[in-house]
Amino acid sequence: MAEPNVAVKERRPDPNEKLVKVFGSEQESEAMVVKGLLDSAGIENDLTSGSLVQEMFPGLGGMIILVREEDAEKARNLIGEYRQQPGGDAADDDETRG
Repeated sequence: MAEPNVAVKERRPDPNEKLVKVFGSEQESEAMVVKGLLDSAGIENDLTSGSLVQEMFPGLGGMIILVREEDAEKARNLIGEYRQQPGGDAADDDETRG
C-alpha cells in the first residue's frame, strides 16, 4: 500500500554545474508542458522565471528551462520533436536553438 503523505522530490540540476538554456517562452503553460516532457525523458531541468536571470540573459522575460550542458543536445532534440507533432507549439521564435 502506497504512503499518501510521501512527497515526490523534484529532480533538479545542481546550480553549481554549468547550465544552459534550452527553451524559453512567454507562456508559462507551454514551459510547463516542455518541463514535463524533459522530466519524463529523465533529463533534470530547472524552470525559472526569465525576470530572475536578467544578468545572464538580458532582455529575456517569461519562463526559461535550463539543463546541464551535457544534456542540452538531447533536450533540444526532444523539444524539436515535440514542436513537429500536431498540436505542438511551432512558434516562429524557436528558443530551442542555443
